[in-house]
Amino acid sequence: MNSLRHAAAVLVAVLSVGLAPAQADSRIGAWGSWNTLPFFPVHNHLLPDGRVMLWPGDAGINGDQGMLLDPRTQNLSSVAKAGFDVFCSGHVFLADGRLLVAGGHIANYIGEPRASVYDPRADSWTATPDMNLGRWYPTVTTLANGDALVVSGDVDTSTANNPLPQVYETATNTWRSLYDAQLVQHLYPNMFLAPDGRVAAVGPTERTRLLDTSGTGKWTMLATIRPGGHRDYGAAVMYDSGKILFLGGGSPPTNRAEVLDLNAAVPAWRSVAPMSVARRQVNATVLPDGKVLVTGGTSGTGFNDMSSPVYAAELWDSATEQWTTLAAAKVPRLYHSGAMLLADGTVLTTGGNDQRTPEVFHPPYLFKGARPEISSAPASIAWGQRFTVHSMQASMIAKVTLIRLASVTHSVDMNQRLNVLGFSPGQGLLEVTAPASGNIAPPGHYLLFLVDQNGVPSLGRVVQLGATAAAPTPPQLTGLSPSSAVAGGSDFSLNVAGQGFVAGAAVHWNGSARPTTMVSAGQLTALIAQADIATAGSYSVTARNPGSAASNVLPFTVTEPLPAPPPPQLTGMQPSTTVAGGAGFTLELTGQGFVADAAAYWNGSARPTTVVSATQLTAQIGQADITAAGNYSVTARNPGSAASGALTFTVTAPPPPPPPPSFQLSVSKTGTESSKGLVTSSPAGINCGTNCSASFSEQQQPVVLTATVKGNARFMGWSGAGCSGVGTCTVSMGSNQSVSARFERR
Repeated sequence: MNSLRHAAAVLVAVLSVGLAPAQADSRIGAWGSWNTLPFFPVHNHLLPDGRVMLWPGDAGINGDQGMLLDPRTQNLSSVAKAGFDVFCSGHVFLADGRLLVAGGHIANYIGEPRASVYDPRADSWTATPDMNLGRWYPTVTTLANGDALVVSGDVDTSTANNPLPQVYETATNTWRSLYDAQLVQHLYPNMFLAPDGRVAAVGPTERTRLLDTSGTGKWTMLATIRPGGHRDYGAAVMYDSGKILFLGGGSPPTNRAEVLDLNAAVPAWRSVAPMSVARRQVNATVLPDGKVLVTGGTSGTGFNDMSSPVYAAELWDSATEQWTTLAAAKVPRLYHSGAMLLADGTVLTTGGNDQRTPEVFHPPYLFKGARPEISSAPASIAWGQRFTVHSMQASMIAKVTLIRLASVTHSVDMNQRLNVLGFSPGQGLLEVTAPASGNIAPPGHYLLFLVDQNGVPSLGRVVQLGATAAAPTPPQLTGLSPSSAVAGGSDFSLNVAGQGFVAGAAVHWNGSARPTTMVSAGQLTALIAQADIATAGSYSVTARNPGSAASNVLPFTVTEPLPAPPPPQLTGMQPSTTVAGGAGFTLELTGQGFVADAAAYWNGSARPTTVVSATQLTAQIGQADITAAGNYSVTARNPGSAASGALTFTVTAPPPPPPPPSFQLSVSKTGTESSKGLVTSSPAGINCGTNCSASFSEQQQPVVLTATVKGNARFMGWSGAGCSGVGTCTVSMGSNQSVSARFERR
């Protein structure tokens, strides 16, 4: 069991690794080829560990030459031999994941009476007692209690079909014969376990019968007649609980399709829209979204007309009961072909006489966006059990389905069925309800799929369903941290201590799962939302391992919030004014009713505060708070209280700077022609002629004096303030200065 559970986890990563489809198409899908096999398979089985078991049996090859194909790598490996030719046998998976193979090939139309059980964990065969007679082309059906019914199959060329149904009882490894239900049936009849526990024979004959397998057996004929007559080498699938689609078959082939609902008070066949083309030797595969894929076949008359292969796939929508034509394969799949659903949602098609190259069909849903992901799911579930599946896309899931692992030969998948499961989404998880009984879904291994609102499926997760799948042990809780909160508080992380937590464990708040992280086998953390603690009261906290019952209950208390404390009163502050642009400072506030953690607020924003006493606070006012002149409000708050009344703090503009000092510059003109001389300054101020004195600040220094003459006067030079000569006079104005300019006759 442990190895199968490990294998189930490994299977999540199984992806088709054939050539990528050349055209990704959300309308018609796409085909890809895999490596050519050493034989063309006739029997195909998806094992619980994700490998595909194949064996041949025609073209002179003994059927006991099987191989194992790994879909992740396409690598082939050997498999143990059954000890007889298992070509043309019937087969189904038992409840524990072993494969029961009944009958086989001695020669054409001569069947083996032997049966054997293959254990994929040990890669070994265990023979059962022989059946009553040989069976060549029998059908095997898993029953609600895990036993297996075998019917039909040729005995030999003189006896023809074996009329005696037999039940393989797994508990005793014996065959129980249904002597009162003997009936000559067609080879490889289409048989399905019905919701009432009987087994329905729906084809290829047009008459429908129900077989009660209890005691010595009993057949009951249904009044309904399937339209279209006897149609061998058609295909049938159970596309929902008790609902069967039958299509194609016959000679000449037909494109007809009919449905039968075994849940109805009076079941009756009903025709639905036909396929676009007639098909015989056709395969039908139920997909994770509940639609049915049809591949291969021939539209030609006769047993196996190889001149008229059908390459295009078709898709039947179980909701609308309409068909869509999809992309065309390259390899003809006729007699001895098979098709099976893989865990990644693709369909592997194999065989057909002399066809050794498998192809993989990528349905349209694989091109409609990212897949939802199953982050954890239980490895085993019991009938009617409510179990948890974790997925970050839980809110986007539209459908949860179980599909039985494939075991197919001669276009017949002997236990193909889909169950749609009820579920309710939570935060990051889904609470899913398993099928109610073995009549609805017989015990064994299934692929669990989540299908989102775009119809895109997750990778399939293998789960074991049934009485042999013991429910996991519930965990035990020992403590919560915190164990209480105040109503109306914020989201918080709840630490849950205990024992026996496993991957996928979830914390439940008042019975509803919350997003959970497993820290260890002794600790979980869960996100408790603000809405969970909106109302005061006592709330139950439990935990569940995937598929387990709930743990013991620990209480979590949500209390009413304490009444808000009264606001403090402010009566004064020191200082109450300062100059804009100054340094930060400590503001002392006086008042009444200050409590621990009271805070001062500057224009509504808290500032670092120290509570000195019930009547005094100090607050740090930063330089950035007083960069601009204006009035600022100062308030105080106790924790949870309203604000106090406001005091006004005034920030004044700084005074203007004093003007720079200035000094007097005086100019005098001397000489006989002083009246014909002119002295000017730069910067302006001196214009002597009329203005021979001016004040200049230190910022304006130096002052440059220039002398000019008119008429027959001549400038003779400067004196004073360090000036001389007849050029310009530059005066530094650090003090009062006097300069003389002399003008004489030329």
